[in-house]
Amino acid sequence: MKNEIVFATNNKHKLDEVISIFGDAYKILSLNDINFYEEVHETENTFEGNALLKARIIYDKYKIACFSDDSGLEVAALNNAPGVFSARYAGEPVNHEKNIDKLLKEMTNKPNRDARFRTVICFINNQGVINYFNGIIKGSVTQERYGTGGFGYDAVFIPEGDDRTFAQMTASEKNHISHRALAVKELLNFLENNYITL
Repeated sequence: MKNEIVFATNNKHKLDEVISIFGDAYKILSLNDINFYEEVHETENTFEGNALLKARIIYDKYKIACFSDDSGLEVAALNNAPGVFSARYAGEPVNHEKNIDKLLKEMTNKPNRDARFRTVICFINNQGVINYFNGIIKGSVTQERYGTGGFGYDAVFIPEGDDRTFAQMTASEKNHISHRALAVKELLNFLENNYITL
């Protein structure tokens, strides 16, 4: 039987991405899979803080191995905004299209389009041991949307070394290089190279 790890999310895009990276190594469970239906509010002002907040809630309740991520787009010309407020940049409720509209408007006439996606994963095993894993992908913000795939800000972000946005890539292409993929691969490498009790 595979070791089971809870990924503290019900975001299907994130879940599919993580499951594809883990492959057959572990069984990844969502919050729905463990019958956790409460809404967790991200109230911290750092990626690390929000990732720990979500993972800690699941660990404290179930005492099982779990991990959570917090991710965001940091734009140099906007003093690294939207950052931890990426998902709710245009306010509540979460609306990705409005977020992009706001971002493109604020980037009007800004010559520096440098940006980066950043992910922080917090992993807690069933003995309460906490580890963090990071993933960063540098790139630039476009002046308009390109592509129909992905989610979030994918349609306006071109990673370094490519001329396509994340939204123009296949899921497997994006998963190979994305910020979340890099952080998840760090976590997977840690699990495979450190004998720990899940």
